[in-house]
Amino acid sequence: MAHPEPIGPVDASQVPRYAGPATFARLPRTDEVGHTDVAVLGLPFDSGVSYRPGARFGPAHIRSSSKLLRPYNPALDVLPFAAQQVADAGDLAINPFDLDEAIRTVEHAANDLREGGTKLLSIGGDHTVALPLLRSVHRDHGPIAVLHFDAHLDTWDSYFGAPYTHGTPFRRASEEGLLDKERCMHIGIRGPLYSDQDLTDDGVLGFQVVRSDDYQFDGIAAVIERMRARLGDAPVYVSVDIDVLDPAHAPGTGTPEAGGLTSRELLNTLRGLVGANIVGADIVEVAPAYDHAEITGIAAAHVAFELLSVLAS
Repeated sequence: MAHPEPIGPVDASQVPRYAGPATFARLPRTDEVGHTDVAVLGLPFDSGVSYRPGARFGPAHIRSSSKLLRPYNPALDVLPFAAQQVADAGDLAINPFDLDEAIRTVEHAANDLREGGTKLLSIGGDHTVALPLLRSVHRDHGPIAVLHFDAHLDTWDSYFGAPYTHGTPFRRASEEGLLDKERCMHIGIRGPLYSDQDLTDDGVLGFQVVRSDDYQFDGIAAVIERMRARLGDAPVYVSVDIDVLDPAHAPGTGTPEAGGLTSRELLNTLRGLVGANIVGADIVEVAPAYDHAEITGIAAAHVAFELLSVLAS
């Protein structure tokens, strides 16, 4: 059955961009449209963080910054809100005191929202949420190629004996058989580790590593070539921890690391995903208490816009 023409954002020529609805990019809510191709879901949760808290306020901050977005992406020659129905699914009510229940809540909500073929772009929230989101897409697509943009591996075993934190989601996902171990990749890794065993363990779990420094030494085109060769035609889940960006480009995050990507490098890398089989995505670890001048919120909103543009392309 044919779907009606997508309902796009509020027209900025009629309503100033600092006004209008408080949804992502001033788009309609999911309950205002009959069909949703891509739902933007807020996950206000940060009970899994190991350093600075505050990412529970990330979804609202990203939405506020997204009012700056315009409907046409000239880099990809696409109108992402006209080519597909994108709608805001609001924020999920997640238990801040019980990690196990929180993870179940995210997984069940993702399953419900994805019924009928809707894809999820989740905005968080800390990186713990990637595990239940991967469980959901694995249910329909089998082993997933994870493309993980981050300063950190997030494949550690535990913190203080806790198996579920923002530093462990991809180890748990690999152990649970959710990942295609021949297709996963980290991009932007940098900074100190606990030991060289961290990288050895990470390889066993199924990941290749593109370091942040590789952008300087090899260039963006070479990184994209490596990325596409690794992903192949597998179903891809894109997980963007905003701390993949240098603190100069994203100060508002919980675990900043010097020497990161520029926002230009990240956006151009995401554009290299056109044609990939993307089945879901998240943007996490935006902590507005450490942001200023909306630097991090604007970066995250533009990351979301590029991901939506790739899905539309």
